[in-house]
Amino acid sequence: MRAPTGPRRAPVICAVAKLGSRRVFPSLTLARRWRTALLYAALATVLAGAFVVLLVATLRSLEQRGITTGYGFLSRAAGFDIGFKLIPYEASDTYARAFMVGLTNTLFVSALAAAGGTVLGVSVGLLRLSRSLLMKGLAASYVELLRNCPLLLHLFIWYFGALSLLPGPRQTLAFGGDIFLNNRGLFFPLPKDGLPLGAATLGAALAVLLACRLRGRMSLPLWLRYAGMAGLWLTVVLVLATVIAQTTFERPRVVGLNLSGGGYLTPELIALFLALSLYSSSFIAEIVRGGILAVDVGQQEAAMALGLSRWKTIRLVVFPQALRIIIPPLTNQYVNVVKLSSLAAAIAYPDLMQVFGKTTLNQTGQAVEVITLTMAVYLAISLSTSAALQLFSSRLVLQGRAA
Repeated sequence: MRAPTGPRRAPVICAVAKLGSRRVFPSLTLARRWRTALLYAALATVLAGAFVVLLVATLRSLEQRGITTGYGFLSRAAGFDIGFKLIPYEASDTYARAFMVGLTNTLFVSALAAAGGTVLGVSVGLLRLSRSLLMKGLAASYVELLRNCPLLLHLFIWYFGALSLLPGPRQTLAFGGDIFLNNRGLFFPLPKDGLPLGAATLGAALAVLLACRLRGRMSLPLWLRYAGMAGLWLTVVLVLATVIAQTTFERPRVVGLNLSGGGYLTPELIALFLALSLYSSSFIAEIVRGGILAVDVGQQEAAMALGLSRWKTIRLVVFPQALRIIIPPLTNQYVNVVKLSSLAAAIAYPDLMQVFGKTTLNQTGQAVEVITLTMAVYLAISLSTSAALQLFSSRLVLQGRAA
């Protein structure tokens, strides 16, 4: 008989290899884990050491120059005035109060620019999908022209170009007798007691949301839905008209070489709002167009087959599905609006960078504290915006899966 050949020994060799793998592979995996842990520990040690060295060098340099550290300067009097402010402020107030003024100004212009950019962006994005070659071409020209020019150039065009050509206070442009526009800004009536009007406006907004929810309740009879919506709209109009009629407004008037009384928006705020809104709308338009095109064309064909018009198809079928695709890049755009608002220092709008990161820094010399606090605020605003929109996006995804 012949001796066993190689192929007959193969099962034995495979069994030995499997037995060896059970003993060797766990030790190799554990060794890789140890190597990874040691690598991370070494990297963390290097970074912590570099941070400590940088901190010690910074503190030593500040000590040699006689500059004190800490945030005690926030309780000292600022000593400078701020032209535009949403909260009460005087030159005798503290740096902390000035910081709050700059922060509220930044949030105000960012919210206005985000809202204006969204309205314009959605409109232009829908026009880019129009069947009319003229409207499509105009929308494409709008997008390409605005998004390919730097934002700083937009600011200079609006501030030094358009708004500087407005007449002076004596030749001011009047709209309706109570609204004035000149090179000092936009002046308009302001209620002396804004609490009732604000409460009525909030109630009207809640009523409108309730009307929209009522319209979508398909379980209710058609006549009951329309009757409820008509009653809500009538109530909203009557309440707002009553509150406005009983509210006393402070109207602007010409006093000397300027206007006094009422509310006003400075040319810096108007220029920054227009530049940020138009610039961000060009990017939002492309985001909206891409999100709509990403929806399967079969959804549109099915809606058309059911007898829906093109506008209802986009509004009721396509856009709700595209919103899940639009939200993530739209979040980045909103965050960019907040960060790009720091360019307001180029036209002296008193935002956070101008008031705190520039004026306060020059007066106090607390460079480390001022820059650290400013960075922390911008980081908090950006992370809060991202978290809110991410939560909204996750709710849309869950609703879509549930449906």
